[in-house]
Amino acid sequence: MTGPWMLPTQAALGGGAYAIRTDYRDILELLRWLGGQADPALDQAERWYVAMGLFYPEFDAMTQDVWPEATRFLAEFLAAGRREEPRPGPALMDWQQDAALIAAGTARAAGQDLRALPHLHWWSFLGWFDSIADGPFATVVALRDKLRRGKKLEPWEREFYRAHGAEVDLHRPASPEADAEKQRLLALLKEDERRGR
Repeated sequence: MTGPWMLPTQAALGGGAYAIRTDYRDILELLRWLGGQADPALDQAERWYVAMGLFYPEFDAMTQDVWPEATRFLAEFLAAGRREEPRPGPALMDWQQDAALIAAGTARAAGQDLRALPHLHWWSFLGWFDSIADGPFATVVALRDKLRRGKKLEPWEREFYRAHGAEVDLHRPASPEADAEKQRLLALLKEDERRGR
């Protein structure tokens, strides 16, 4: 990494320099794969392999002896060079599910819709993301935290939850088993429809 005042645009790995994808939209897609939402059937090693291919445009040319260093670089890049300890407990946000709320919050913090920019470095995006101080996204995350910890909700929070429960509750990616069961049930419904039931 190059330090907190520089935005890295390449990775120095094994004595060579490798281009990296830095736009926040590319990184959000990469996180979708790492989180298992893109393909729940992949195990963690396979997810990281896909993420490496998405992050490094020249991943196919990279030798396997560089992969461990490349993986560390990617992990540090995702954290914007910060050395933070993972927080215990379940996640309080999901980049995909909360996309509209995050877009609104970052637009408010930045004074412009960041989605309209042709390129925005992941670290710059995280700076705007960290600036979301209040608004719907902050409310949703605060409610998730209270619910996770079993804290009593204020009357306005209960009302908000009743009206926006689908936004507040985090949805888990479907497992291959759940997807197979869904397909089985859909097939039964189609069979019943065909028989005129």
